[in-house]
This record gives sequence, structure tokens and C-alpha cells, in this order.
Amino acid sequence: MTSPSAAPRFSGTDRYVATDDLNLAVNAALTLERPLLIKGEPGTGKTMLAEEVAAALGRPLLQWHIKSTTKAHQGLYEYDAVSRLRDSQLGDEKVRDIANYIVKGVLWQAFEAKEPVVLLIDEIDKADIEFPNDLLRELDRMEFHVYETRQTIRATQRPLVIITSNNEKDLPDAFLRRCFFHYIKFPDRDTLQNIVSVHYPNLKGDLVSAALDAFLRMREVPGLKKKPSTSELLDWLKLLLAEDIPAEVLRNTDSNAAIPPLHGALLKNEQDVHLFERLLFMTRSSRRG
Repeated sequence: MTSPSAAPRFSGTDRYVATDDLNLAVNAALTLERPLLIKGEPGTGKTMLAEEVAAALGRPLLQWHIKSTTKAHQGLYEYDAVSRLRDSQLGDEKVRDIANYIVKGVLWQAFEAKEPVVLLIDEIDKADIEFPNDLLRELDRMEFHVYETRQTIRATQRPLVIITSNNEKDLPDAFLRRCFFHYIKFPDRDTLQNIVSVHYPNLKGDLVSAALDAFLRMREVPGLKKKPSTSELLDWLKLLLAEDIPAEVLRNTDSNAAIPPLHGALLKNEQDVHLFERLLFMTRSSRRG
């Protein structure tokens, strides 16, 4: 195992704007050799963080994207009994060795890697509530037992485990105790400006300023079912560039311009579109009155 004094350090990358608090969280998880649990609004870069940490540390990235049907044992291994039965019916000699039908999961791959890896367990809150508890021992001791072959798999190099959650359901206390936790706050205006500069370094300042004003105003509209995210802001800017929309259009306060152009990149359901239009109409009506 890596000693704390020799632990590598993360300080963001050219492609990923990480706050000081986030850098500290990643480095704390490296030092403590504990999983890093990342929460935050969808679209705030939780999954991309794992990709950039792996790139910055020069480590391979293994990804386990969780679905509602995912079970914990699938991350360890699966026994393919159906294939073994079929091969036995065909008289295949390999049925004599049950190891031929053990399919290694992503945790097994991470544990037996010859060099430390970054292991992403993405959107853990999508799974059943028992899913995190079922992984407690494996993530704590970095080992598990394969009952079919009677072998114990132990990590030769402890991976950096990054776990993301969109907060759709509460995670068990026993699981939380084993993690270092960090919540990615929605970026402030200066951080958003830095993020935009990373992705669109040649974007005109007046367009960025007008777009950020419109974007932040939209997020402040009360009652939105889904506030637009950082990733949606970047998509919107890409469209503004592609359509050559001038900054003046984004600053337009005319009553016919109820919502910004190409708002479909930001507002993702009809309730929010109607709400936004209604609130703006009420605001403009009160001004006229």
C-alpha cells in the first residue's frame, strides 16, 4: 500500500476547473486511502472529476456506471452457469474448471491491477438501498472471496475509489462513515467564467458576460423543476456560437423575447418553459402598470 507521505497530489487539470476545496477533498481521500464520495447537482462535473483525476495522476480509469438493477456482486464477479451448462451438453472439456466461467467485475480488475487505478462508481444512489452496504467489507478491507473457486482476491495496489451520487436517496450511515465526503457547490460567477474560458478560450467577453447574466437569471427563477446546469451552459454557448447569436440579443428586454434564444439547451421540460414565460410576462406587465 502507498504510505501517506508518498501519496500523490491533485491540483486540477487544464481541462477541469477544480476549486481549492475540491482539490483538498481528492488529496484527503488519497492520504486516508478512503473512498471519495462526491455529491452535487447533475451536470456539475462529478463524473468528469474521476476522468481528470486519473489523467492528472497518470493512472488507468475503471468505470462502473450504476443502474437501478445493478447488484453489488456484479462489481466483484459473476458466475456464468448458463454457459457452463451449455458447454457440458456439448462435451466441452473446459467445463472441468469452474474458473473458466467466472467473469471478473470492475472491482476485481481494480484489485488485481499491477499499478494503482482510479475506480469510478458512478451514481451509486440509483441502485437499491442495500447496494452500498453490500460493498462495505470489500471497499474497507480491499478484498473479497470467490466461493466457486475458493480463492480470496486481495488488492495488490489500493485504488482511489471515487463514488458519485445525485442525492436521489439517502446512503446508509455505515457506508458514509467509510468515505471522505465532498459536495460540489454550484459554481459562482467567477468560477463559471473560468470554466467557460477553459472550454471556449476565444469567446468574446461581451457574449460571455451577457450569456452568464441570462443563465444566472434563469437559475434564479423561483419554482423551476430543473435548474440548468454547468454542462447545459456549455452546450448553450456552443449553440450561440454556431448560430452567431450576438450579445445584444441576450440582453434584449423586449416583451417578445420572453426567454433567451435556443433555450432548449437550458430548459428541459415544458413546465419550466411555461413558468419562465409566465413570470417574465407578469414582471413586464407590472412594469407597464
